[in-house]
Amino acid sequence: MLLLTGATWAADMQTIKLAPNKKGFILFPTGERYVPWGHNYGSVDILERLAKDPARVARDFAEMKAAGTTVARVHPEMPKILTAPDKADQQAVDQLKQLLEIAENSGIYLKITGLACYKIENRLAWYDSMDEHDRWKTQAFFWETIARACAESPAVFAYDLINEPAAIGKQTDGWYTGRMGDVEFCQRLSLNSDDRTGHDVFREWTSRMVASIHKHDQTHLITMGMLPFPGAYKAAAEQLDFVSPHLYPKSGKVDDQITLLQKFDWGKPIVIGETFPLNCGPDDERDFLLKSREIAHGWIGHWPDQSPAELAELKKTGKSTIKDAIWLSWVDLFQEIGPQMIGEISKQE
Repeated sequence: MLLLTGATWAADMQTIKLAPNKKGFILFPTGERYVPWGHNYGSVDILERLAKDPARVARDFAEMKAAGTTVARVHPEMPKILTAPDKADQQAVDQLKQLLEIAENSGIYLKITGLACYKIENRLAWYDSMDEHDRWKTQAFFWETIARACAESPAVFAYDLINEPAAIGKQTDGWYTGRMGDVEFCQRLSLNSDDRTGHDVFREWTSRMVASIHKHDQTHLITMGMLPFPGAYKAAAEQLDFVSPHLYPKSGKVDDQITLLQKFDWGKPIVIGETFPLNCGPDDERDFLLKSREIAHGWIGHWPDQSPAELAELKKTGKSTIKDAIWLSWVDLFQEIGPQMIGEISKQE
């Protein structure tokens, strides 16, 4: 395998911009087509991994690159980044810069998801006790911190403002939702029972976060991770460079998911920010991905915690679990159809 130095990759990596026709992305300055095709990586512990085993992260990125990956969605945890409403942990910021260097070394672009407070045990009590005004101010400071650290890196594909937000909830609901075990993946932006609609909240909040990023970085693209409810997010999308719905097809209902995907077509590129054979087998996932090429311009699945080689060995020795088999089926599918997903759609298809 040919290994390139970080300096070589950094020199080769170009800035990603919207295509002039808004039908995808190009590399600047060459104008070559760029297709995001990759994985969510280290969704709940990326900075912890970097602190404990940076060699493992570098190895994982090399393996992802070998599998054909062009983008990795990462989730630097807010409780790691901030120590106070207006103070960042420099060590965590340095770890983020280390992640940028690893991405540059591998030639993989990053989609950086913000405000992650996924692990319930790691939540910041001072943050969760804030009212909406102060919470938004802290969220804006988080994004200023991230943008300042990442602005000069060629490895940034996009800033992903927040994962699957809800606009409004009740005080009794609390700030978080979307629980799976000991994590919650979603946040509410407001708990105020005033006259604002969900669209009003999304417009105001998105404008605030975009402006915070643009203080330090006016180059890289901005999006938001969206639940499969297009009506809820259209107002937020007005200020985003592209939209990023999360879609998991169900067995025997691929066409229903394609119809849902079409409802996110608001004249901007679409990158499916999460997909995976979670509710279906690999055949239905393959069908969904290939059919979605008529609408979407990028796709991001999930990378396993175990290496593909380890998963393949478990399968070979008959020791793999159902979970292991699902993960391996995704990696195999990703490699199998990667050339079709990244390539132009032929007229014969």
